[in-house]
Amino acid sequence: MSVLQGKRILVTGGSGFLGSYLVKKLELKLPAEIFIPRRAQYDLVDGTNVRRLYEDSRPDIVVHAAAQVGGIGANRKNPGTFFYNNLVMGAQMMEYGRLYGVEKFVALGTICAYPKFTSVPFKEDDLWMGYPEETNAPYGLAKKMLLVQAQAYRQQFEFNAIFLLPVNLYGPGDNFDPETSHAIPGIIKKCVDAVTSGRDQIVLWGSGAATREFLHVEDAAEAIVLATEHYNGSEPVNLGSGVEISIKELAALISRLTGFNGSIVWDTNNPDGQPRRALDTSRAMRLFGFRAHISLEDGLRQTIDWYKASIRQTSNR
Repeated sequence: MSVLQGKRILVTGGSGFLGSYLVKKLELKLPAEIFIPRRAQYDLVDGTNVRRLYEDSRPDIVVHAAAQVGGIGANRKNPGTFFYNNLVMGAQMMEYGRLYGVEKFVALGTICAYPKFTSVPFKEDDLWMGYPEETNAPYGLAKKMLLVQAQAYRQQFEFNAIFLLPVNLYGPGDNFDPETSHAIPGIIKKCVDAVTSGRDQIVLWGSGAATREFLHVEDAAEAIVLATEHYNGSEPVNLGSGVEISIKELAALISRLTGFNGSIVWDTNNPDGQPRRALDTSRAMRLFGFRAHISLEDGLRQTIDWYKASIRQTSNR
């Protein structure tokens, strides 16, 4: 029997991309209730709403997955907003969780919390070895404060808060808005749209030399549930696939899978972001038995198929 059975679980961001997969995984554990706050009803930047959320949901366990996120472009345009909103949401959610006596608080961080120049693969012990990559630093630092808060609350109040560090996520249902999307949905959209319109060229940001690691959203949800069930420690834990790929290789793979045979122009006037990203995922395996199962190529096929289907649905309305 899962330790989550019969528990009241609050999932912030539960209607979002990761949150929707997470809720489905949690439902399999037979909780008494999963409470999913909507932003229109509970703007978590406002402490009054956070207090009201706890009063309405009365959770035993909180998974704080809500965040204001975006790709490099969105981070460059909104550094102050990304910093403040993520910092305040996280700090208030954990503080009121402590005040309301929740049994466990699961805080989701971000790969952007790591220093710009981190030895590869990234180890959790290297989190404080330098400043994050500049375009993502405000967001990354705001989320990293959840780790500081979790460890401080554990030390002073014996509050059971854990901190997880997911790598870049992707999968069906991802954000394909060109203003705010991340690398995979952004490239998929450009390739599919080019095929549809008959264009023989797409333009991508940077040089393509930067590397990234990607984790399918379903694997990420599984990892979070495992940690919620089995991990109660103070150490931060990476969640990733353990597979590093350059953006140039990624673009070539997506081009092949989408049937785009045109040329890719690299716009080096725009930044690459962090030079390399790849995680050491051994701690997650050791502490709660997580290993990613969905390969990048299989996951990309799923995501491409979902995007094409969503276009068809939109055009048929």
